[in-house]
Amino acid sequence: MANENRWLVKALLSLLACGILVPSARVLAQTNSADVERAFAQATQLHQSGKLEEAIRAYQAILVSHPDRVDVRSNLGAAYSRLGRYEDAIGQYKQALALDDRNQTIRFNLALAYYKSAWFAEAAGELTRFIAAVPESLPERTNAVLLLADCQVRLGEYKKVIELLSPLAETGPENPNNRAIAYLLGNALIGDGQLEKGQVLIDRVFRDEDSAEARLLMGSILLLMDDGPGAVKELERAIELNPKLPSLRAWHGRALMRMGDSEKAKAEFKIELADNPNEFDANLYLGILLRQDKEFDEAFGYLSRAVQLRPREQYARYHLGAVLAALGRPDEARPLLEGVAKEFPDFAEARALLASVYYRLNRKEDGDRERAIVQRLNNEQQAKQPGAQNGVGQTAPAKSP
Repeated sequence: MANENRWLVKALLSLLACGILVPSARVLAQTNSADVERAFAQATQLHQSGKLEEAIRAYQAILVSHPDRVDVRSNLGAAYSRLGRYEDAIGQYKQALALDDRNQTIRFNLALAYYKSAWFAEAAGELTRFIAAVPESLPERTNAVLLLADCQVRLGEYKKVIELLSPLAETGPENPNNRAIAYLLGNALIGDGQLEKGQVLIDRVFRDEDSAEARLLMGSILLLMDDGPGAVKELERAIELNPKLPSLRAWHGRALMRMGDSEKAKAEFKIELADNPNEFDANLYLGILLRQDKEFDEAFGYLSRAVQLRPREQYARYHLGAVLAALGRPDEARPLLEGVAKEFPDFAEARALLASVYYRLNRKEDGDRERAIVQRLNNEQQAKQPGAQNGVGQTAPAKSP
């Protein structure tokens, strides 16, 4: 998160440095000795003074005799989180919520730990529950809404972001979070193919502003409008203004791919991933380029990460299946390709590859069936476009760079 631009950090991530500490649960005082209460106070003081390892040991000592202390478990989770031990933090927060599932402070801290671990689906689930449970006046609720939108953008759930943020974007320029809302909503509109609405939003919020954020959004719109040179120009200006802006290098790599410069594109994707290893498009397109270069072992790592980040993204699953088939692992490729064929029944390339996988697994009947479907799809495509020499793959998911 250190590479996020300053204004987005302020709007989204001001609470990510540490979890919110939970005060002593006085309702349990009758079951706890004065010594335990003093130990908890001392542990909290160590925590607040930054002596985190000592605080952790102190919290753990209390839990040996009082494992049901929600406040101790929550604060232990916050201490783990400050040390970057997010999985340990998640474990403590989950145990604390199991004891007190109405404690929204703990739920918010759990969501933050998930977010910092790049478990965006899990973070989105907890943030959704938090938002539904707390009053609109609570300051953390606004942070939670923006953080949820960021999770959904990363998950490719653009329609959810549009539904979540559109009412906030209509509140006008006086909203202190206006630029963060516009940036996230603009990304969602672009991802959803609503390019005109995205451009209107950019013009309204970033008008006459030579910022990396505005250049990135405009460059992404131009790329999706098939203006490769214009996109490259905008994105290169954005790099001059802020080379560390998240996703910027990934978009630049996509534009370079569109212009046919695969080597520079690969370099840009690697720069993005050095700062942001969980950037979906950088993992996906770098994996695709490596697959085209027949560097299958390296491609496998990036495409596996892409599928992990967005398990329902069929385009990533198709390419991972293709790499697995090329590596001689048809049994692992088969379920990925079957899933693609089920969701996109007209994706001829996926069905052709699935047919070859079936044959390698000695499933001739299934292979023959898929091959017949491919032939039908090719014939239908050629009938629609008589001048086309090869219609294979024309109905694949729209995921060009």
